[in-house]
Amino acid sequence: MTSLNLKQFLLSLPKWILICALIGILSGSASAFFLVSLEWVTQFRIQHDWIVWLLPFGGFLVGLSYYYWGESVAKGNNLLLEEYENPKKVIPFKMAPLVLLGTLLTHLFGGSAGREGTAVQMGGAIADQFTKFFKLDNSERKILIILGISAGFASVFGTPLAGAIFALEVLYFSKINFKSILLSFLVAYAAYFTVEFWEIKHTHYSIPTIPELSLNNVLYTIIVGVLSGFAALLFSRSTHFWGSLFSKNIKYPPLRPVIGGVVLAIAIAGLGFTKFSGLGVPVIVDSFSNPNQWYDFLLKILFTGFTLGAGFKGGEVTPLFFVGATLGSALSTVIPMPIALLAGLGFVAVFSGATHTPIACTIMGMELFGIAPGIFIAIACTIAYFSSGSVGIYKSQIVKGAKYKLYQKFQKKELENL
Repeated sequence: MTSLNLKQFLLSLPKWILICALIGILSGSASAFFLVSLEWVTQFRIQHDWIVWLLPFGGFLVGLSYYYWGESVAKGNNLLLEEYENPKKVIPFKMAPLVLLGTLLTHLFGGSAGREGTAVQMGGAIADQFTKFFKLDNSERKILIILGISAGFASVFGTPLAGAIFALEVLYFSKINFKSILLSFLVAYAAYFTVEFWEIKHTHYSIPTIPELSLNNVLYTIIVGVLSGFAALLFSRSTHFWGSLFSKNIKYPPLRPVIGGVVLAIAIAGLGFTKFSGLGVPVIVDSFSNPNQWYDFLLKILFTGFTLGAGFKGGEVTPLFFVGATLGSALSTVIPMPIALLAGLGFVAVFSGATHTPIACTIMGMELFGIAPGIFIAIACTIAYFSSGSVGIYKSQIVKGAKYKLYQKFQKKELENL
């Protein structure tokens, strides 16, 4: 950074500190409201399990809202990535209430979805509104989008370090300067402490036993990483497959979640697959102490891909946690490592592979599980990142770096055609 750039940075710093505080407070408060509301609709569904039969009705409401009012924001997280890479116009604020309502309806009626997409989209929509207020140019808009992603992720999971780095890494650190990095951390902590202020509790996980760093345990960790990468690839391809199938065969968008809701209601309420509805946090927690069936992670991939592909709303990350934790838990029957460690490795490694963000996922693992298993987490996340293919959960994400070069070198074809 030259002396001139440093001077400009210092002069603009008060403005950006104010922006970070505003985005952090507003996004954190939005996430707090979302988490409270999500817990309420989840408990209501659990206590009134008959409501799952109304999934087609809930899907129709979601479909109608986006068809008539939300066409410009229907791309969700991909819209944030596209606006960062090629800024065109300010993200409409209506993205925030639409994704909030759509996600709550999805979870109320039992759809299999997550929550990070909702928080990130709310954060991004809130942040981008400051473009007009502070009269920012396109390069400064990019910083706002980073701040929105960081605030949303950090606040919904209670992981400020991972949230800050995720916002940078998911964009492949593309044209990101020192100011963006500093502000990303600042807004992540502002959003995190805002949620803490509202006394919202996050789920806690524990890995009580950490084995020695032996050659065998490293090899076992690599195996977990490879399988997690394959699971991430399957998850991403499944979501895109169902989305493409519904869009090609059902031309009227509001009808897609209706038909999808009928199938899901029959499977969840009629056939008894209730453990795969909603977030699945109780199953994730249980995975750290009790082995899962080997097929549980596959069914979660199926249910989540179908739910989101049909047009219901929500995120993918918590289902990815479910997939990874249940996969790791099931592997405890054949891999001689502590079940909690295996579940934790899968938890973050599948996420790493599906989002191409091994650094953020490694840090997230240490924020959630402690520093002690850090080396195992880093190995699993890195291996999953390289073994998860070129297509992640975000179609608009640009994949470059070591992974891009490796795939081109050994497969000798353009990454986009993989």
